[in-house]
Amino acid sequence: MSIIVNLDVMMAKRKMSLNELSEKVDITLSNLSILKTGKAKAIRFSTLEAICKALECQPGDLLEFKFE
Repeated sequence: MSIIVNLDVMMAKRKMSLNELSEKVDITLSNLSILKTGKAKAIRFSTLEAICKALECQPGDLLEFKFE
C-alpha cells in the first residue's frame, strides 16, 4: 500500500501508550493496533480527528503517501 501510517512514531514522540490512546480516543485496542500496523483499509474522519486531538498533531503527521 502506498499510504504509510505513522501512528507509532507520533505515539513515541508524545510518550503515549496504545492503552492510553485507546482510552482517550475511545477506540478498541484491536482497532488501534490494526491502524498502527498499517493493516487498516480505511479510517473515518471522526477517528482521525480524535487521534489528532489526543496526540496534538495534524493528519499529515500520521499519514504519508509513498510513490511506488
